Amino acid sequence: MQPSISRSLAIIAAGIALTWSVAQAQAPATAPQAPAAVAAPAAQQLTIRDIYDRVEAAGYRDMREIEWDHGRYEVKASNAQGQRVKLNVNAATGAIESTRVRR
Repeated sequence: MQPSISRSLAIIAAGIALTWSVAQAQAPATAPQAPAAVAAPAAQQLTIRDIYDRVEAAGYRDMREIEWDHGRYEVKASNAQGQRVKLNVNAATGAIESTRVRR
């Protein structure tokens, strides 16, 4: 009686494996698509340390705050004349896009 149970289990296992392999072969080859609501990944963004280094290399000192705002970094620092300024820095390139003297 034992050999017939083992044989039955082997046949069932083989049937499951065959069914699974056929189902996989019939499945579409494309990867599942992300939902439309998910935005595409942003361009490579520099780190806060990278932004600090680039702003310092541009001649600004005493950086008090670096924060992310509307797709770019805002940096509060002092310019070469000692004036407090607010800089808008491109997050991907580190380029200073605008400077405003703070009062």
